[in-house]
Amino acid sequence: MLKKRIIPCLDIKNGRTVKGVNFVDIKDAGDPVELAKQYVVQGADELVFLDITATLENRKTLVKLVETIAKEINIPFTVGGGISSVEDALALIKAGADKVSVNSSAVKNSQLIVDLKERFGSQFVVVAIDTKNIDGNWKVFTKGGTFETNLETVAWAKEVEKLGAGEILLTSMNSDGTKNGFDLGVTRAVSTNVNIPVIASGGAGSVEHFEEVFTQTEASAGLAASIFHFGEIPIPQLKTALKENNIPVR
Repeated sequence: MLKKRIIPCLDIKNGRTVKGVNFVDIKDAGDPVELAKQYVVQGADELVFLDITATLENRKTLVKLVETIAKEINIPFTVGGGISSVEDALALIKAGADKVSVNSSAVKNSQLIVDLKERFGSQFVVVAIDTKNIDGNWKVFTKGGTFETNLETVAWAKEVEKLGAGEILLTSMNSDGTKNGFDLGVTRAVSTNVNIPVIASGGAGSVEHFEEVFTQTEASAGLAASIFHFGEIPIPQLKTALKENNIPVR
């Protein structure tokens, strides 16, 4: 078994870290720069930064804030939100991003995935898939979870792999922020149908939830926000517990 990664996520709104439940009811969770520095000290494997209202507000990701955070950390840094061109991605690389995450823009124009892969390599391209169970079918949502597409989640995951994505960030909107556990069904379905790493996101609330997602699906990483931001499960404690349960972590 490859070593699993633990990834905190900074959801950014108006320059602050925020967290909601099911993509709504957004609350402040602190200063992103301070949180990023803490996560490096705690032993996070990577950091994800998502400017959650960039697409809805029709603007670019907060490049200056990305630059400030990148200067303070030495772990892989993925940035998403409002990226719709190779030029947008280039600006973020120059600011210090190691990977970019695209969602709405990739659904709207799947050629973007190909263009990013050809310019930077597939390891640089993360496709975020926000998914929600609608009447028993997992559908892809865009625009910060506000717009339902006609795409079926597993089919879209297979398609983005074919187009050149190097990784998928899969968020279950049904589980997001609930702390009731990752959505094992959709995570298993996606992770067994693609050959690229899948980051499981949405619903982490306990050490057991990470154990479940790593033993019952093929997810290669677990991403969480509020349990880390509010100190409910410190990353060193989580990694120790996983190792004690024979789950290899970095």
